[in-house]
Amino acid sequence: MASTESKADVVRSLSADLAEEQQSLRRVLASITEAEWSRPTPAKNWTIQDQIAHLAHFDFVTRLAISQPERFIDVRGAMTDLQTYVDHIGPANLSRTSEDMRRWWAQESEKLHEAISAADPNVRVPWFGPSMSLPSKITARIMETWAHGQDVRDALEVIAEPSPRLPHVARIGALTFPNSFTARGLDVPDQPVRVVLDTPDGHEWTAGPEDAEDVVSGPIEDFCLVVTQRRHIADTSLQTVGATAAQWMEIAQAFAGPAGEGRRPGQFARRDPLPAEDCDQARP
Repeated sequence: MASTESKADVVRSLSADLAEEQQSLRRVLASITEAEWSRPTPAKNWTIQDQIAHLAHFDFVTRLAISQPERFIDVRGAMTDLQTYVDHIGPANLSRTSEDMRRWWAQESEKLHEAISAADPNVRVPWFGPSMSLPSKITARIMETWAHGQDVRDALEVIAEPSPRLPHVARIGALTFPNSFTARGLDVPDQPVRVVLDTPDGHEWTAGPEDAEDVVSGPIEDFCLVVTQRRHIADTSLQTVGATAAQWMEIAQAFAGPAGEGRRPGQFARRDPLPAEDCDQARP
């Protein structure tokens, strides 16, 4: 087990990566008009405003779970249905102006980082499923920020360069292999799957047994898009070997909750991977 000091270093590093992922999306939001906040995103019935309301609200909920776990548990216990709760966040904040939305999310993000900094790095964080370690909870926020940011970029037709934080997303995607099946009421296959991904800086990211016969390979960004259900595998350059690997990529789901609808084949055109530089995104 990692020492308290080393785990504290991990927490600080992850918190910095989360802040950078949040800032990357804020640069996109800084240039859009008031009307564009109402633009539909690929997520059914979600506008750009809904996406940012979701991020702001769950930065708040995550802070609550870290710094006031008893209060979070009370809030969780009062919910009749998590999906209904999630779907209500956007409409409940519809009256906010774009300036207010930007300020609200920035404030909630800042308070979340303060809570992370003040927390015991060994704390277990309660959530809507099993409790999580603090590093895992921060990693989940990175995934959420990147995935909902992708919805915003897709709505605006922004071509973004691959995020340097993609390995965090890929890690969750690989670890949630069982969830992809259980979310659909399917038995988890006994056949292991090896994941071999190319990063934009020329390195290789891997997960799973080296001797596994089933393999998923390709660009790390494509894998992250598939496991967060932001792309159908048909619209990526991913390759699979073996029936289990192929089935997984058809139903992959890195997030908790009921089975998501995902994206349709052909909904997005394939594009070649871009070099990894976390610079400002430019709209075409």
